[in-house]
Amino acid sequence: MLGRVAAAAAQVQLRVRSALATGRARTLTSAVRSLPPTSASACACACGVRPLASRALSTTTSTTMATSMSGMLSATARLNNGSNSNNKNNNPTSGLFNAWQILAGALAGAGTLAIMATTSAAHTEGDDDALPKPPDRPDLPTFSRDEVARNNDPSTSFWVTWQQGVYDVTEFIEQHPGGDKILLAAGANLEPFWSLYRQHLTPDVQNILEEYRIGSLSAAEAAAGASAFDENDPYKNDPTRHPALLVHKRKPFNAEVPRTLITNSYITPASLYYVRHHHPVPVVDEDTWRLTIGGHGFAKEIQLSLKDLKTKFEPHTVVSTMQCGGNRREALDEAGLGTTQGLKWKTGAISTATWTGARLRDVLHAVGLDADTARQMGVKYINLYPLDPPYDASVPVKKALDHDGDVILAYEMNGEPVPRDHGFPVRCIVPGYIGARSVKWMSRIEAATDESESMWQRGIPYKACSPNIKKFTEDMNVRQLPSVHDMPVQSAITIPGPAMLVEPDEEVVTVCGYAWSGSGRNIVRVDVSSDGGKTWTTADLLDGASQPENKAWAWTFWEADVPVPTEAILNKRLELVCKAVDNSFNQQPENPASVWSLRGILNNSWHRVTLNVEKKSKTYID
Repeated sequence: MLGRVAAAAAQVQLRVRSALATGRARTLTSAVRSLPPTSASACACACGVRPLASRALSTTTSTTMATSMSGMLSATARLNNGSNSNNKNNNPTSGLFNAWQILAGALAGAGTLAIMATTSAAHTEGDDDALPKPPDRPDLPTFSRDEVARNNDPSTSFWVTWQQGVYDVTEFIEQHPGGDKILLAAGANLEPFWSLYRQHLTPDVQNILEEYRIGSLSAAEAAAGASAFDENDPYKNDPTRHPALLVHKRKPFNAEVPRTLITNSYITPASLYYVRHHHPVPVVDEDTWRLTIGGHGFAKEIQLSLKDLKTKFEPHTVVSTMQCGGNRREALDEAGLGTTQGLKWKTGAISTATWTGARLRDVLHAVGLDADTARQMGVKYINLYPLDPPYDASVPVKKALDHDGDVILAYEMNGEPVPRDHGFPVRCIVPGYIGARSVKWMSRIEAATDESESMWQRGIPYKACSPNIKKFTEDMNVRQLPSVHDMPVQSAITIPGPAMLVEPDEEVVTVCGYAWSGSGRNIVRVDVSSDGGKTWTTADLLDGASQPENKAWAWTFWEADVPVPTEAILNKRLELVCKAVDNSFNQQPENPASVWSLRGILNNSWHRVTLNVEKKSKTYID
């Protein structure tokens, strides 16, 4: 029970924040008392309170836990008031949200990954001088970072580094207070995580880690860190990425959000937002950058600077979820119909951000293109061109000019300039559409009578083919297949994580996740099963549930307490399943084989998570 603090932290975060925001709980103490037994016990442990044998929390215990939380919340809120004064997050609970991220991180033990948006709050100026250093160990062998990186399998050999030390923590993983969060540092450096969650930086924690020491990095590699690069490498100017991201390819960089972190924050921190690249990230001078607008029906081209976009057009803010067309491709490969093409995305090629910029509609109006003019000139598409051709994309002119379409030329992401990885200085955000249409590093906009000639628009990458097509041939008329724009209804389980065990005496398991549908369709229901889909529990819809009708650009978080069936205990295996329904009453299909395609896109079949049911063999390390 106590080893699952990380999973319970996410449950605590969702339940207590929702209770406070909706008025179901008038105080932090009453919110804590409303927690289910699993969450309450783990929460009590993290707050320094011994969990009770009974299933309910006493008033004294609840008050102690709430006091512990309240102190953390108050301190964090004071820090956040100074560091996040420009936050433009539209989330109604955003005032408490960064504090809750810190709390969730604390409850998770190693849950630094929940607080990426509050880095400054986690660091006190001057305390680097007090960091404990691993001792010199000339008696142990020396390893390279490459050797460490190859030992990243928790079932066989799992290594990490801390400063110059190399540690084999394979035997420690199950005992780790943060549960499966430590898996995110596989074959890599603990420093980026621990520098944020500085409670690890104590002699006691260092002594525990030192027991697992197997060697050291060379002096040169320890000093240089992992940042050394080849001057001739075309990717040498790429930005530094957060090590928590699940990387599928480093050059070009492609990475997703680990499943257990997705619902830690309704607004995805920019550092943890999924990344999909085809080339090195452009280096752009915002002072000389220009956006060119022209195309069919325009007598001459017009250029706008970044300053023009910011000062000549009213800023418009959209909270929007973006999903890669290949999200959950891995499950299609497991369907047994053949290997798909493309990166094997799991469930994390999806993220949500608050975007601010000029409406594309307003910019097009300013240069003389409105709905009537477009119809008269035969304009059917607005083609978008980036600084890294040929990754062009097309948006139907109806979507681009629709006041409620909310297509914007974004220059801010989560209240800050759009990061380089996500399109600096300007990214076109097309809410409700496949991520490929939200073009990064915008350079040119053209009114057109037809789609862009780019292979990413006309070619096979974003065309959904029949499951019977096992090979692309030259005689296929791919250009005539419809291009993917809006996305089907989708949901996935984020908590419990893959390493969580269900103990035989547990009666219920709390399941959390996300749901989303394309074209602004609202999520009206999420069903969750603990027996593979034989019986269902209707989930509670949380953040995102009250978005405007047919303008639900962002995901909806959900949570359900599902029973642990007797059959699961006997078989020592629990199969969790989720499926969502949108307000057009589209439902997810049961079987990935029914949506399989050679390109491996648009997998929205039921999401399944299998957990082992067994007693934990190891004890929690206090």
